[in-house]
Amino acid sequence: MKRLLFPFSLGFRAGIELRRLAYRHGIFKTHRLNRPVVSVGNLTVGGTGKTPLVWWIAERLLDLGWSPSVLTRGYRRRIGGMIVLPPESRKPVNPRDVGDEVALLARALPKVPIVVDANRYRAGRWAEERFTVDVHLLDDGFQHWSLARAVDVVAVDVTEDLDRAALLPAGRLREPFAALKRADIIVLTRTGIADPARHREAIARVNPRAEIFESSLALCGLIDVQDDSIHSLEEFQGRRALVFCGIGNPRAFGANLRQWGMDVATEVAYRDHHAYGAGELHRLEKRARAQGADVLVTTEKDWMNFPAHWTPGMPVFACPVRLEVQDAAAFEKTLIQRLRSVKGPA
Repeated sequence: MKRLLFPFSLGFRAGIELRRLAYRHGIFKTHRLNRPVVSVGNLTVGGTGKTPLVWWIAERLLDLGWSPSVLTRGYRRRIGGMIVLPPESRKPVNPRDVGDEVALLARALPKVPIVVDANRYRAGRWAEERFTVDVHLLDDGFQHWSLARAVDVVAVDVTEDLDRAALLPAGRLREPFAALKRADIIVLTRTGIADPARHREAIARVNPRAEIFESSLALCGLIDVQDDSIHSLEEFQGRRALVFCGIGNPRAFGANLRQWGMDVATEVAYRDHHAYGAGELHRLEKRARAQGADVLVTTEKDWMNFPAHWTPGMPVFACPVRLEVQDAAAFEKTLIQRLRSVKGPA
């Protein structure tokens, strides 16, 4: 199938190059906000740990005295137009209205204004006019050339050979691996389950000036989706789990769970951002029992895509994870130096 799609990948590549040239020569306009923009993106159609990285950078900026906003398009959301999630008295949001990743960020960053709009320049102007903002985090912004940025941070999943992967639709790449030459900071993700050495070498050949950092995901316990209670991994000793998820790299989720010591009976993968139905979840429960599993385990993002009034027939747990960046102090120093060269906090 990939061979059959390869000619279409060549056409996709030509389209990328034409679009890049159109921005370079001013045929398409690049807009500039009053406050500096930190783009957090990747090369693929998902699955690199980009959302936890946005969360982590936002918290670091808050700790350092900055006032960030998050600008995002809200992928696969039900409500169109602009959606503003102010930090004051933020109410829980419906993930299907705003998008699963937006709902996850809203839950994780209650002090950060989030503006959801396909037009990220308009979203940034709105944030600057109505909130105390001195830096913007552009979620999934590496290919969003219509908005100028001060820093490009790119997440690269070390469980995937991106320098050998194909472009869409034959593969998962939105740009060739060589596009990393535009990146200022590269964060290697999932280094806890794969050796990052080869990726470091490949990136250094493409972009020797980029600062490269390594990161891994840490499990923060498991959340019972029925009552929001938090449980430790030790409580799952001796229990088997059916693991399911709809994320860009589902194999990495199963590998992480095994690394953390969970007994995985089987894994079920859906397409990224999959919206679950009650009947579908009940069939997963039936499959789990047939395979000797007594719990279902999924990601926190997938939990955002559960139906609102579904009642589990067996224990179901979501895995909240946190990104851990090695040498975080050096990352902060690099990021702040680049931001201050543009505009410091007000």
